[in-house]
Amino acid sequence: MASPHIDAPTGEPSAEVIADAADTFALLASSQRLHLLWLLARQERDVTTLAEILGASVPLVSQHLAKLRLAGLVSARRDGKRQLYGVDDPHVVSLVDQAIDHHEDLRARV
Repeated sequence: MASPHIDAPTGEPSAEVIADAADTFALLASSQRLHLLWLLARQERDVTTLAEILGASVPLVSQHLAKLRLAGLVSARRDGKRQLYGVDDPHVVSLVDQAIDHHEDLRARV
């Protein structure tokens, strides 16, 4: 049975899937959100720790996390009194890692 998100004759993704992917790239266009995803793909952290690492305010980091969480790119779990955020989707980890690796390779060629 073919996926409803793939056009059976051409094998192309649906317009909705393309739009969703573009929305994900729009979220990743922020260097702070990309950095957050990179950090969270490696270790769960709370908002205060993330703000310290980024050199940003806790409210700003909270806003970024809310957007990433709403998009399904970040998950959160309660640990006592704090929320720990992480990235547990291997697709997101791969996407972020590939983008970073690509640009590290480009810089190494110069």
